[in-house]
Amino acid sequence: MSHQAQVAGGRRNDATRGGRLWSGVIAFASLMMMFLGAVHVFGGFIAVFEDDHYVVNSSGLFVTVDYTVWGVVHMVIGVVMVMAGGALFFRRTWARVVTILAALVSALINFAFLPAYPVWYALMIGIDVLIVWAVTMHADEAGWDEY
Repeated sequence: MSHQAQVAGGRRNDATRGGRLWSGVIAFASLMMMFLGAVHVFGGFIAVFEDDHYVVNSSGLFVTVDYTVWGVVHMVIGVVMVMAGGALFFRRTWARVVTILAALVSALINFAFLPAYPVWYALMIGIDVLIVWAVTMHADEAGWDEY
């Protein structure tokens, strides 16, 4: 007895497709995207309200802008990342493009903000790269047309 659900064309839950693994990778990428977005929003609030929290002052960053401006930038990219991660989780096709762009912008922002907290922002850049890899490498295998 098979535990595979049948649909028109027999494509969903087909064990030979290998879509379950990549569907899980996409789900993981979407959850990480929402997590990083929340971290960006939280970090944005810290940058707006507590300038002295960071390792260097704003003139020590790669792009010398006041921490209040950086805070707003972090909050904006954070909200975009949370929304794109949610849409990616529900397999919206447009969310793949927005996720890739938002993760790349996030990596650039984190790179520019790297001197403020080197280890933390380097970790965030690594997660951004992982998100882009997960969405670009195997999105077609995850069965996007079926959702």
